[in-house]
Amino acid sequence: MHSAPFHRRDLLLAFAGLAAGPGWALTTSEQAWDSWKAAFVEDDGRVIDDEQDGISHSEGQAYGLLLAQAFGDRDTFERIETWIRATLATRQDALMAWKWQNGAVRDWRNATDGDLLRAWALLRATRDSGWSGHFRQVQRISRDLVRICLAPDPRASDEPLLKPADQAMATTASVIVNPSYYVFRALIELGQATNQPALIRTAAHGERLLTDPGALRDWIEVQPDGLVPAHGFEDCFGWDALRIPLYLAWSERTDHPALARVRDRFAATSSPKHVATVTGPDGQMRQHSDAPGFRAVAALAALRAPGPAGPPGQGYYPATLGLLAQIAWREGVKTPRSH
Repeated sequence: MHSAPFHRRDLLLAFAGLAAGPGWALTTSEQAWDSWKAAFVEDDGRVIDDEQDGISHSEGQAYGLLLAQAFGDRDTFERIETWIRATLATRQDALMAWKWQNGAVRDWRNATDGDLLRAWALLRATRDSGWSGHFRQVQRISRDLVRICLAPDPRASDEPLLKPADQAMATTASVIVNPSYYVFRALIELGQATNQPALIRTAAHGERLLTDPGALRDWIEVQPDGLVPAHGFEDCFGWDALRIPLYLAWSERTDHPALARVRDRFAATSSPKHVATVTGPDGQMRQHSDAPGFRAVAALAALRAPGPAGPPGQGYYPATLGLLAQIAWREGVKTPRSH
């Protein structure tokens, strides 16, 4: 059972207030976080993806950790992390299994973005919130990300690419890559905190990768001659790739050329108050949405304060992106760090 009664309308009213102005209204943001918890976090710390038959996955658990840390909610943070350790983090390495459903792990492969985001959340909890007991796990995850989830770029063997999973294809002829898995700030901060320079180098190379317009896809293959659409996946800028501007903005890369290209993608719809969520390689809109969370990411890509508002029923994924966009605006755009 969920930890509290929940109504979609309440969530959207809270989100709307969150972005009413350029400031960070504590009471309103707390309401938004409480509504997200009520909707998607079980009492035991399991984060529910209601758009995928109620499964739980490493990405969702890691997003829950990031949000709990950002909102100063240690109790929820520890409950989510405890559930992770009891269920997903039971591989022989320090990474998580990807999928849990109906009481058991259903896919033991990892998803690299989930592990990267979890490690970053644990680092932020230790470094920024003073919540002790997690740094050793940060070190272990960072070590195994380097050991298991990096592969040489076929175009330049001394440059590392981020594999989307431990078992993802990676040969001297082709490496499969999900560009939305590059959370640049996380890679850099983890590399610095754990003395893993390969993670920092991966971030720098990933930023260069995204300067190629061909990287603006959900899935690509990096081959010696350049980037091509990944075999077996839809050739589109879609549900995965729309996180690219979120992570660039959060990492203070607001002048990156990919942001301008993404803005054009989001704008490829003529429906008022909608954004294009899936576009083909030619930029033509295939799907669009008025979900507040997707609109928040589109605003962030345009370097505007995210302002989610719209009809109820947006679901786990856009609701999560909406909250993350608020944090990215606060930390990466509105008040960037001094260097």
